[in-house]
Amino acid sequence: MTTEQRQVGNLPQSRTETVGRAAELAEIERLFEESSPEGPVRLVTLTGVGGVGKTRVALDAAAALQPRFRDGAWLVELSPLRQGALLAHTIAETLPLADQTTRPMIDVLAEYLAERELLLVLDTCEHLTDACALAAEALMRAAPGLRILATSRRILDVVGERVLIIEPLPVPEVDDARAGTADAVVLLILRAQEAVPGFTVTDADRADLVRLCRRLDGLPLAIELAAARLRDLPVRELTARLDDRFAVLGDTDGVAHDAEPPWHQALRTAIGWSHQLCTPAERLLWARLSVFAGSFDADRVRQVCADDHLPARQIPAVLGTLVEKSILIWQPTGGGERYRMLDTLREYGAHWLRGLGEEDTLRRRHRDHYLALARRGDAAWIGPYQFAWFDRMTAEHDNLRAALDCSLTESEGRSEGHIALEMAAALWFFWQECGFVREGRHYLDLALATDTAPSPARVKALYACGLVLLYLGDPPALEERAAECTALAAYFGDTERSYAAATGLRASVMSGDLEQAVSRAEALLATDWRERTLTLIPLSALVLLTHSLVTVGRFEEAFAWLDELSAAGERSGERSMCAWGDFVRAEAELALGRFPEAQERARAALLVKHRLRDGVGTGLALEVLARAAAATGRHQDAAWLLGLAAQLWETLGRPQPGSPAVNAARQVCERRTRETLGEDAYRHAFDAGRTTDLNTGIAHALDPAAAPPLLR
Repeated sequence: MTTEQRQVGNLPQSRTETVGRAAELAEIERLFEESSPEGPVRLVTLTGVGGVGKTRVALDAAAALQPRFRDGAWLVELSPLRQGALLAHTIAETLPLADQTTRPMIDVLAEYLAERELLLVLDTCEHLTDACALAAEALMRAAPGLRILATSRRILDVVGERVLIIEPLPVPEVDDARAGTADAVVLLILRAQEAVPGFTVTDADRADLVRLCRRLDGLPLAIELAAARLRDLPVRELTARLDDRFAVLGDTDGVAHDAEPPWHQALRTAIGWSHQLCTPAERLLWARLSVFAGSFDADRVRQVCADDHLPARQIPAVLGTLVEKSILIWQPTGGGERYRMLDTLREYGAHWLRGLGEEDTLRRRHRDHYLALARRGDAAWIGPYQFAWFDRMTAEHDNLRAALDCSLTESEGRSEGHIALEMAAALWFFWQECGFVREGRHYLDLALATDTAPSPARVKALYACGLVLLYLGDPPALEERAAECTALAAYFGDTERSYAAATGLRASVMSGDLEQAVSRAEALLATDWRERTLTLIPLSALVLLTHSLVTVGRFEEAFAWLDELSAAGERSGERSMCAWGDFVRAEAELALGRFPEAQERARAALLVKHRLRDGVGTGLALEVLARAAAATGRHQDAAWLLGLAAQLWETLGRPQPGSPAVNAARQVCERRTRETLGEDAYRHAFDAGRTTDLNTGIAHALDPAAAPPLLR
């Protein structure tokens, strides 16, 4: 049997060489090996001033430790996160654990980690220390195989926490011949060679390089900023200018310092000096970029940051020069070029933005841009560009959160809360179709509680709640939201009444009243929807109707409606709901004993659902393939596919999803396969599927000819 190992982490590969830090890495390793009467060390926090390189040390340490952890090392980037309430969601999404239950996410995480041996790297905790401390305590209590490596300017203050202060790189006190081999000087030379093609060090330069590193106190970020300036200035002049800047600055650099983070003076001086040497356009863009969370692309920057003072046509060039000056990090991706800014530099830009009196204006422009993006995605999702919209919106996840948080936290009246309500509702497709149903419920509940006035936006938000609650499997909450949606929609127009009818249909399906579900779906489809622009409502009604008909054995009626769904998909180019139609058709073909047809439809559903990271759809399609394999005597294949599906269900937080009929069919398949193979052979094949890399396993399931021997 051939298996591929599961993914064992998400640590990024370093783009540049690490200099020094051998002692720190050895100490981290020693701390995790240390034991006390209370047990082994479970949590190590790296602390130190901004720009000292805590993240780099943590990533290097995690890479070295990863082989010791059966389930890998996972980096959780907390810098873009502003709400402690979403900390557990963020950890889960990283692992990945796309939970789709109603249990508290911290409990789901604890259960997921309980039997795992895993290193969690919580990076940049200082703005969420209370939430991080509570989460660390809960997770370590539940998961004895878990170790946590945190980076923070403030310790987490958790019992058993070991703290390692990351100091600046050593700089020699004298300019002798050995000074050029000091870590700080080596780092400066390496980064200068990366920034300036052909850069070399002469004997005359060495003393200036050492003096420059000493002036910057060996802080890696300050050194990297200085290295970027060597494009424009020789070493001696650069050092002289920095000396002048220290003399002029004293304790201030012109930035408003109320509530200032505890920056080291050398770092603040280096940043302020780099800032002073930027052009006015570069300084202005640096400040305005601080409103973005996570990464961003040039198009978003143009739309949020451009105005008469910073024309849109200048934006690409200014982004490029900020990359050259090490203010921005350029990140090429499959979807195009993106940029990000280190936290310390973002904080500096935010101080300048506040000093310019633009902070509120730019945050609202950022919020309004992402509201407009959500509206466009809402309008375009049912169409031929779903995959492109999926990629676009998942790339902007951090910024969507920031825009929603802005609306929810700034509100001093109805208008701000109403924007949050409209945006959370418009993002229904992001919550349901892109795999963020738990987060969708979080934001929808907050928005509905913030703006309680009757409005069409509230009706739509209640409808969006119905979408996520069906996925989460919460019948009481769905019934409650459906009742309010129906009562409120009566005061508005046809669109709102259709939202209410669709939400009621979901409640019927959730309650198991399939006859009522059929009646409600047929009522929704007894309109002229075929002549109108296609929306989610008739598509989802077709899926829920055909599912109900197949469940009660009315196959011919189901096939007729499935043909309607296929035709609608061909006209519009829609993929996601049509993939649900493929799954329903596969279920019907399986029930009728037409196994090749069932496999063909299940693979069609699997292809789309996996591309959209729809865990429920992916798992259900895999189980249809397993049942078809068992029905045709390929019991080893069936066990392997059941194991692959079980691996996926673990990431969703519910091991047996689906309707009662689907659950019953799964159990029958498991029992018969186990009886046919015998316990040992069944467990061998099942475990092979469960430990195969999920993406590799799904690729095999989609193309049997390329599958390992077990699936041939």
